[in-house]
Order: sequence, then C-alpha cells, then structure tokens
Amino acid sequence: MSASRSETTNALGPDEPEPEGGVGSGAQEPAPVPGSQLLAALLDGMDAALCAFDADGTITHWNREAERILGWSPDEAVGRCGFAGWAVRTADADEVQERLLAAMDGPGRQVHEFALLRKDGGRVLVRTQSARVLDAKGRPAGVYCAFSEVHAQIDLERSIALSEALFDDASWGVVLVDVDLRPTVVNGYAARALGAGRTSPLGRPLGELVVQGVEELEGALHHVLAEGAPRGLTELWVTLNTTQGEQRRCWRSGFLRLASPLAEEPVPLGVGWLFHDVTESKLAEQQADRMRFRSSQLHRAGRAAAECEDPMEAATAYLDFALAGFADHALIDLMEPEGERLFRAAASPSGAPGPCGPVAGGGIPVRYPHGHPAIQAADRNGSVRASAPAGAAPGDWAADRQWPRDTVHALCTALRSRGRTLGVLTFLRGPSRPAFERQDSVYAESVAVLAGAALDLSRVTGG
Repeated sequence: MSASRSETTNALGPDEPEPEGGVGSGAQEPAPVPGSQLLAALLDGMDAALCAFDADGTITHWNREAERILGWSPDEAVGRCGFAGWAVRTADADEVQERLLAAMDGPGRQVHEFALLRKDGGRVLVRTQSARVLDAKGRPAGVYCAFSEVHAQIDLERSIALSEALFDDASWGVVLVDVDLRPTVVNGYAARALGAGRTSPLGRPLGELVVQGVEELEGALHHVLAEGAPRGLTELWVTLNTTQGEQRRCWRSGFLRLASPLAEEPVPLGVGWLFHDVTESKLAEQQADRMRFRSSQLHRAGRAAAECEDPMEAATAYLDFALAGFADHALIDLMEPEGERLFRAAASPSGAPGPCGPVAGGGIPVRYPHGHPAIQAADRNGSVRASAPAGAAPGDWAADRQWPRDTVHALCTALRSRGRTLGVLTFLRGPSRPAFERQDSVYAESVAVLAGAALDLSRVTGG
C-alpha cells in the first residue's frame, strides 16, 4: 500500500499539487472565528443595549444598541470610568455607580431605573438589569448591564400582560390557529364555548370540534392568511357536537393575521380568532322579525278576506298569506255535521306553488287512520305536531297519512267557531324546512281562528 502511494505521489511531480480533496491532499479545515470577533458580533446583534464594567468600574464593552439609545460610540465609551460627566449628571454619578457595582456582591440580577444622558444632551429614562461576572477562579471580576428605554420596556410588559389577560379571564373567546388551521392556544371562554378543555382542542382539526359550519370558518381563516383580516366582524353559525348533543350557536367573530416580528419580511404564524357567543340575541332578533312578519301577514290577510264575497274564498285567503315563509302546503278538512268523519274541503297545490283553493268535487271523506295527527287535533281541540322518523323511507311516512309525498313535518290545529269544532287545518313542510316549534303552533292557531270564523259563515249561508 505504501509503495503504491509513493508511486502516485512521484507521478505527480515534485512541483505539481495533489488534486483537491484527494488522498493526502493536505486540505485544511477553515480557521475558527476568533473569540473576540464572535463576542463582538453577538453583542452588536443584541436587541438590548449592553455594557460591561470591570471590578474598578471601567467600561469594557459597549454594543451598537447602547450607541443607538445614547448616541455614544464604543470608541467614546469603552475605557471610561463609570458614567460620570458624560452619560450621567455629575450629581447622580456616584449613586448610579454604586448601585450598578453592587451587583458584584451577590448572585442574581438587580433591576434599577436611571436617567441617562444622550450625547446630544437629552435625557432618557432606562431600566437596567445588572449581574456580576466571575473570573476563572469564581471570583467577582466585574458587572454586565443590559438596559432599554423604559417606555419600550413598558410596551413589552403591557403586551405580555394583555396576552396573559386574553388567555385567562377575557370575556371573549380567543383561539390561536396555526397555518394548518389547528388550534394552538385556547382561552377559558373559548374552551367552554367549544365544549372542551383548555388543552384537548390543541392540534386537532376544526372539523372534529365543529359539526356544521366548519367550511365557513375554515374559509374565513384561509382568507385571513392569504389576504389579511377583514375590516368588520363576521357572524358564523356553527353546530357543535357536545356531551349534551348537537348545539347550534352563533359566534360574532373577528380575525387577525399573526406575523413574526423577527423576520425581515412578514412570515405568517397563523390567525388570532376572537369571538363572542351571540346566539341568544340573534335568536331573539329572529323571533322578533318573525313575529313582525307574521303579524303583517295576518293584517294583509284580513284586508284581503274582507273583500271576498264567498266565505270559503275568504278562508283560503287566510291560508295563502299564512303559507308565505311558514309552510309548503296547507289543507282544510271539515267535519260532517254529525261530527264523525273529516272530508277534504280545500288544499294548496302539492306539485307546484299556487293559491289554496276548494277541492273540486269535495265531500269525499279522507281515509285517515286511527291516531292520525288531524284526528288527534280534532279530539283535543288544539294543535298536534308530527315529523317523519329519522329511519323512515322517503315518502312512505307522508303517504300513509294521506299527505303529499314530500312532506316531512306537519302541524294540525282544530278549526273552531262558536264553541264547536268545524274541522282541522293542516300545515305541511318539506325536507328543506325545520320541524314545527311551539311558536309555530301559536301562529297556526291564530290563522285557524280567522279561517274558522269564515268557514262557519260559509256553512251558515249554505256555502
């Protein structure tokens, strides 16, 4: 092996260099950066002003941030004994020197506030943190002092205090979401609103927390990451899967795009999502709007019915106005004078929208089975609500009850006048509408009172 190596070396010639990177090339490792240069680079790169004193109080280090705050360059500062006569008023110099060098007497940091002098003669209030420096034998050898302008420090402390308050006792929900749209920090309000703890939502997809409405929420977050925060607030309706079941909530939300302050160009860190639960107020507003609309419809129906010569036409006019925004179909089933059977008197078209009108060739009894909601309403002289079971075949549930096959929800209420039950008024909804609620029953009963009076008049006049 050594002979082969010698031959290779001789073949290159005594004056020819070996190939770079080859065996025995003699490539040298780069020389390490001298410690003094590394220390100077670290000091000048710090965001805080820093100076150091030896045991006698002579300044040994002075970085670029200290020059920016006070205006004195390192050449003008290093080598001076303390701050007297140039960075501190002479009257205050001894006290400042004593408080700074007192850090050599014990471990830990000491915090002070001083009024220092700028090179231009102005004064600046700074907050300092000083600590002792030990030599190789562990003996105090000097003090280093980091300082910054008090207002900048107060701004930093105020920002930290605000962050802690937001993530502790804020009356709004606060969620920090990373660029993958996963929660990273959740405050107490948001945890309660999501039906989870402070840590359980962290790192999970939003789709695991929100059953419905997650597409709108993620769309808003994507928009903020790409375009920035919207100017106004956004109201998002979501459905949550909680231990009490699914809950539908309305959150008034604001969004902020978060960017790193340390990067030269803004680098998105995620989104700050602030929200407040306004479900109760929104439901109250919707209920008030619904009541105003329905009251207006009844008023308009009364005026229209007053112009009808035929009482049966007046009764169907009430139903036409009531259907708007309330139901898809309406039926009137009148009871025979003997009170034994119901027969269809009027109905709205089931195939296409249109006005409610009398059934041609009416008088044929409807084949309602025992326990039908309409029969129950007539027996109770009140209202009965019904909805198709979740597992029922589409159309079969409605067909069994003699209703249009697209019916999913029904509300039957008795038609009464002069202390007698005249029949049953039925409102029907398709799958695109929610089930009837208690407030809907009250409205249907108000319509039934007006329609019942018109039907009673029709019967009296032989209509």
